[in-house]
Amino acid sequence: MRVISTTESVCPVCLARLPARRVIQGEDVYLCKTCPEHGDFKTILWRGPPAYTGWARPKIPAYPATPFTDTQRGCPFDCGLCADHRQQTCTALLEVTQRCDLRCAYCFASAGESVLHQPDPALNQIENWYRRLLDTGGPYNLQLSGGEPTLRDDLPDIIALGRSLGFQFIQLNTNGMRLARDAGYVKRLKEAGLASVFLQFDGTNDHILEAMRGVKQLERKRAAIAHCADNNLGVVLVSTLVPGVNTSNIGAIIEFALSMFPTIRGVHFQPISYFGRYPEPPLDANRITIPELMRAIAAQTRGLIEVENFTTSGCENALCSLHGNFVVMPDGALRPWTNQGQQQKASCCAPQPAAAGAAKTRQFVAQHWGAGQNVVPINSIGVSAFGDWEVFLARAKTHTFCISGMAFQDAWNLDLDRLRDCCIHTVSPDGRIIPFCAYNLTDQAGRALYRVASP
Repeated sequence: MRVISTTESVCPVCLARLPARRVIQGEDVYLCKTCPEHGDFKTILWRGPPAYTGWARPKIPAYPATPFTDTQRGCPFDCGLCADHRQQTCTALLEVTQRCDLRCAYCFASAGESVLHQPDPALNQIENWYRRLLDTGGPYNLQLSGGEPTLRDDLPDIIALGRSLGFQFIQLNTNGMRLARDAGYVKRLKEAGLASVFLQFDGTNDHILEAMRGVKQLERKRAAIAHCADNNLGVVLVSTLVPGVNTSNIGAIIEFALSMFPTIRGVHFQPISYFGRYPEPPLDANRITIPELMRAIAAQTRGLIEVENFTTSGCENALCSLHGNFVVMPDGALRPWTNQGQQQKASCCAPQPAAAGAAKTRQFVAQHWGAGQNVVPINSIGVSAFGDWEVFLARAKTHTFCISGMAFQDAWNLDLDRLRDCCIHTVSPDGRIIPFCAYNLTDQAGRALYRVASP
């Protein structure tokens, strides 16, 4: 074992800030730290190729133009954002309810547990959140989340308000249950200005969905997608990945998404993070890392997609994510327009400005995750006398399919260097703007650092 770099983290038991080491053993990388009171912790960060050391991309920090909190105790205790945060907002999450109509085994928000104690925020409070984001330099891309946002009958009013204030890309994070049964509601969401649906989709069979979400619901997922198609709403499938539950279904999820392209614009994978009560540290065997996800995609799509087709983002910390962008060709083949060679070339040059990365990501998501002019008949561009290259360039404007992944952090694997680079921010009830992993961070007893617990 060899120390390759140092950072800071927290103790999973007491959340005290600790020095931490990134340690390499063979091709695997671990985060190691010691709490004087609670002992040693070692957690897997990266398994196998591509190499951890070659994945990073240097960036020039983009500090908040208008920090709302003072730096007193240091990261991660001064979020708001504080002046030391190194990336501006790309996507802002607003939790418009804590109510939910499912009781999922895996949930960032522990939604539904505190319904009686947390009434839905009023429309004027949500307007204050919108204006708070504008004060920081917005408008940014927005994701309306919860809880299950579609339990609010006035969700179209919330979307319309955001659009009236200048937020052009608003996405709905949903389990899809109401979208499946209420076509009229979907139409109202579209008419209000909804751009995209971030649809919970953890597997292609009801055995997986019941294990993950407590109910069989595949046909309801199909109905939700159909209603989105009827209303020209782009859909991105979002899959929480749990080893031993649905990690063998990754290729099938991508195949399902492609079968419903162009309504489904892509798939976003989220390897499981351990928020909430975990009296015993999660086993490394119960985690899937970024390189494992890339290799699983390549293996399970049988050559349709290769590991080399993926790169990292210029927005968040390079070690947080992966993405691959593909053009769907007339014969159904995927032609990549991202590759690791581009990333390595960029990494050898001058560091990229983080602010430019955030702006580029906002623009890309708004263009390719939504619908509008991008959703056109699959055969609208056919063969060309000038060959596949012209077809590729023409279809890149309308037939882009995106595969991405985000490795959220918990108290065991939290790396404060990564956290300071976060560009996905949650607006807290009191108007603070908090990096997603900090907002959801809990100790092993389930006590949160920022998320408000029920009385």
